[in-house]
Amino acid sequence: MPVSEPDGLAEPYWAGLREGRLRVQRCAHCGTWQFGPEWICHGCHAFDPAWVEVVPRGRIYSWERVWHPAHAALKNHGPYLAVLVELPDAGGVRMVGNLLGDPMQEVAIGAQVQGVFEPHPDAQPPYALLQWRLAVPADAADL
Repeated sequence: MPVSEPDGLAEPYWAGLREGRLRVQRCAHCGTWQFGPEWICHGCHAFDPAWVEVVPRGRIYSWERVWHPAHAALKNHGPYLAVLVELPDAGGVRMVGNLLGDPMQEVAIGAQVQGVFEPHPDAQPPYALLQWRLAVPADAADL
């Protein structure tokens, strides 16, 4: 499974996941949001964009039902749903993730999703992953 190096560029992202928080880079100079991690801002080329905590919610921008594992650790876990999630609270940046639930479920572009933190505290080194699940509309919870 993907885990960070303790001194890597993405360590604030991975540390946030271990704490149950989603962090995305935002430039303190021009306000540009970006993901994945970079040493310089995509907008103004300033160095060291800041890491900002955002609410782990978004909408499905694109998706794919994966039949062939993309990583050896997923060999016994197919099919599964890979989603490209757009984060409205982070300037619309997008990140790839796994959609939890039935891998044969209907998936709609634009569907609202909520982040789910999956901790692995006993792994060496400990890590956490960010998964996604469909958000339940407020009126559906009353049914």
